[in-house]
Amino acid sequence: CVDQEMPTPKEGEALIKIHCAAVCGSDIGAFRGTNGLVSYPRVIGHEFYGIIDAVGEQVSPARIGERVAVDPVVSCGHCYPCSVGRPNVCTQLQVIGVHRDGGFSDYACVPAKNAWRIPEAISDRQATMVEPFTIAANITAQLQPTAQDIALVYGAGPMGLTIIQALKGVYGVKQVIVVDRIAERLQMARENGADLTLDNQPLAEQLAQRQLAPTLVIDAACHPAILQEAILLASPAARIGILGFSGEASTLTQQSITSKEISIFSSRLNSGRFPLVIDWMEKGLIRPEALITHCMPLEQVKEAMEIFANDRKTCCKVLLQLG
Repeated sequence: CVDQEMPTPKEGEALIKIHCAAVCGSDIGAFRGTNGLVSYPRVIGHEFYGIIDAVGEQVSPARIGERVAVDPVVSCGHCYPCSVGRPNVCTQLQVIGVHRDGGFSDYACVPAKNAWRIPEAISDRQATMVEPFTIAANITAQLQPTAQDIALVYGAGPMGLTIIQALKGVYGVKQVIVVDRIAERLQMARENGADLTLDNQPLAEQLAQRQLAPTLVIDAACHPAILQEAILLASPAARIGILGFSGEASTLTQQSITSKEISIFSSRLNSGRFPLVIDWMEKGLIRPEALITHCMPLEQVKEAMEIFANDRKTCCKVLLQLG
């Protein structure tokens, strides 16, 4: 941790006194200097909650004191993606905690429109989890799950668990199957609503024995080899969602996709999903507390990073407390 000058909000900005932040997998790469998207020097952290402490011009002073969760997606508002409701892939995209200073600090200045009011019914810890659940909200909004779907989720890490909760709690999907290599993570998947958990070797045989052909597949493990397997395992007319950011090639065949008329959707960050997730939380459709396994003071951020990166058996989400 290093001392920094107090930031001053510019026009259209709000100064957030940060109370709680969460560690994400992308923060590990940023912390270690291996995330090629990050510009340095940088205060990282894009999952955070706090109180509006001050505002710049063109922002109502009435917002001071508001409890808020911060959407890290900063877009231009006028390019083609923005014009069709896809600000998460804006041609001039900036991400708080990646291209602009983020939440692993006592204070951060953010666009006031990115600071979403948190209802009193939602705790500080839950509010910190809004951003992680927007990842699930974004991919499921594209895939449009239904109660009759048989869903297969690759990966029972934090991203996979938010997706499981959304599929079961929000969309009422009748059967959610989760595959992972780590037994302890499969237990977490069951605790978060998975109906069936499988290790991933050999997955095709395990599904065939149960006569299961997934109609919805989501790759939350984000490995390049998964996509072709998912295509082969999927039912005809299935939808597949991918969230990975690897630069490695995925080997596909057109025939395997077209013969079953499979639809493939990709998802990055979130496109204005904060109000939706806040509504899910307020209605009790999702259980963010179930994902929080560790809580530490910001001063122990290095230790928090190491736990998140290395303890894949018991660690899910690590929260950093401030103030």
